[in-house]
Amino acid sequence: MNARMLINGAAQETISPLDRGFAYGDGLFETLRMVHGRAPLWQRHMQRLAEGCMRLHLPPPDADMLAQEVEKVSADLECAVVRITLTRGIGARGYALPMEMMPTRVVAAFPFVPLPTDSYRHGIRVRWCTTHLALQPLLARIKHLNRLEQILARAEWNDAGIFEGIMCDSDGRVICATAANIFCVREGRLITPDLSQCGIAGVARAAVLDHFDDVEIRDLLPEELMQANEIFLCNSVRGILPVNCLADKSYVVRPLTRELQTHWRSNGWMAQDGEQF
Repeated sequence: MNARMLINGAAQETISPLDRGFAYGDGLFETLRMVHGRAPLWQRHMQRLAEGCMRLHLPPPDADMLAQEVEKVSADLECAVVRITLTRGIGARGYALPMEMMPTRVVAAFPFVPLPTDSYRHGIRVRWCTTHLALQPLLARIKHLNRLEQILARAEWNDAGIFEGIMCDSDGRVICATAANIFCVREGRLITPDLSQCGIAGVARAAVLDHFDDVEIRDLLPEELMQANEIFLCNSVRGILPVNCLADKSYVVRPLTRELQTHWRSNGWMAQDGEQF
């Protein structure tokens, strides 16, 4: 793995085994796409990180300091993926919060690897996951460190032809893909699942919601998704990815998805040749 890393501002690659992020998954993370030295969705990432800190009773990091560290680790990389990890830091054994918190801050940059052009032009194949997401409104929408549900869901397939898996919650409602949010078009209406009980409110999802003022945010059942005319996934690293096949049903990439891809590119949120369509 080729990464550049800062821990609490210093160039190093190890944290204490007593760190609560390592011991309990007690923390948050953000994954940013860097395009020509800038993070196009930076403010949205910082807003979600601040909300997560409030929910988990973590002192928020200084955004300007983070920006400087992100710039430092991604320097000389034309396009990069940067992960910001914030943990509660070292604490005594047990779940009780430390009396004095000294959070651990990790900023790491990785070279960006683009997807094939066909993924954007013709779409991707996805499947249903049997692993369901538990309902927990206290943790819904934020990007906390506990990702075991997604790990187990992603372990369900090894077929290189399947790019993603669609996850439902324990009540059977469609929520997201393992690493992306999901939208569909039914009867001319753009729909995305309600995430008040579980799932991550992605910054790319927020950008899509800002672009359209009439998106339905509601419970979405699997049969409704299967009956959709159009499906696409989105995240801040990959952008807008049309779905061309879910289970045994094929879908056509339609104008709304193309409009969003064009919007993404016109805003400078995509840069690699492999992302053209």
